[in-house]
Amino acid sequence: MLRVAVPNKGSLSDTAAQMLAEAGYTGRRDPKELRIVDARNDVEFFYLRPRDIATYVGSGALDVGITGRDLLLDSESPASETATLGFAESTFRFAGPTGAFTEVADIAGHRVATSYPGLVGAFLERAGVNVTLVRLDGAVESAIQLGVADVIADVVETGTTLRKAGLEVFGPVILESEAVLISSPTEPTAASVLLRRLQGVLVARQFVLVDYDVPAKLLDAALEITPGIESPTISPLRDPEWMAVRAMVPRGDTNHIMDSLYEAGARAILVSAIHAARI
Repeated sequence: MLRVAVPNKGSLSDTAAQMLAEAGYTGRRDPKELRIVDARNDVEFFYLRPRDIATYVGSGALDVGITGRDLLLDSESPASETATLGFAESTFRFAGPTGAFTEVADIAGHRVATSYPGLVGAFLERAGVNVTLVRLDGAVESAIQLGVADVIADVVETGTTLRKAGLEVFGPVILESEAVLISSPTEPTAASVLLRRLQGVLVARQFVLVDYDVPAKLLDAALEITPGIESPTISPLRDPEWMAVRAMVPRGDTNHIMDSLYEAGARAILVSAIHAARI
């Protein structure tokens, strides 16, 4: 039975649970449940703190898990990243008082507050910069004002919170993170089924099917607009001067593609959602 670690709370939890449900797995109904057996799919789910998942998977106690790339790297676990999952994107940056620092070398000898000492420490070691790391479990933007640190290293989204605290980002990006599927050093072959299902969910979220009719003489121009993933499906219609086409297109480009197809001479343009896929 495949043993899978799932975040039990936080920003990763709800989306990870929804993604597993769309992949056909049975999830927990009670948020207090820590373990669920999905006998039909031969999977056992363990609901754990996101920060602990890489440790459990890396030790081999669990086979695979869903966590953040930042948490994986911060844990220094031997678990490996198997696939990206397309949610919980974040960017890690250094920040300090406005005008105080311009590049990472400027923080040598200073105190750096972060919730990710392993991740930040490894980055600074590669950069050859020595600092004193101050570990905090959240709200690190207050560390400078309260005199605990001179610099912070944290997730930056819009930068609004930092500006309100009188801080500005500087230096290079420490890490671009997102939710990932991780595996143990002895990942079982059964995990490949889970991976294919999750990738199918990503395809279903990112693409739609477009069907349309087009005059045969205009077919090549239409196919330039909808090349599909591998190749579009083309079928003759009763009228030999017309062809029917079906192709997958990026969901975000749907209306632009429909406009382009219409201008190219296509008609009866229909778009359908994809509920599951295997590519």
